[in-house]
Amino acid sequence: MVYSVTSAPTSSTDDQDKRVKRYLTMMGIRIACFGLVFVTSGWLRWAAVLAAVFIPYIAVVIANAVAPRQPGSIQAVTPQDDYHRIGR
Repeated sequence: MVYSVTSAPTSSTDDQDKRVKRYLTMMGIRIACFGLVFVTSGWLRWAAVLAAVFIPYIAVVIANAVAPRQPGSIQAVTPQDDYHRIGR
């Protein structure tokens, strides 16, 4: 009997990579908000200040949100005969 691993859950490394990318994206947005503080005025400047202050908290909460692990299942697969695969 041959088993297929296509139903296996994503690895913890892949999940961590996704969380790191989300965190770095949020920090990039924060840097953009700091830049907006110097080139805007009025309510837009204050909105950029508030975003720059609160984005780190939000980014950390999102980055620490680990996806729930789904249990994988093992399913039987019937292998093809070598005679048919070669085309004889």
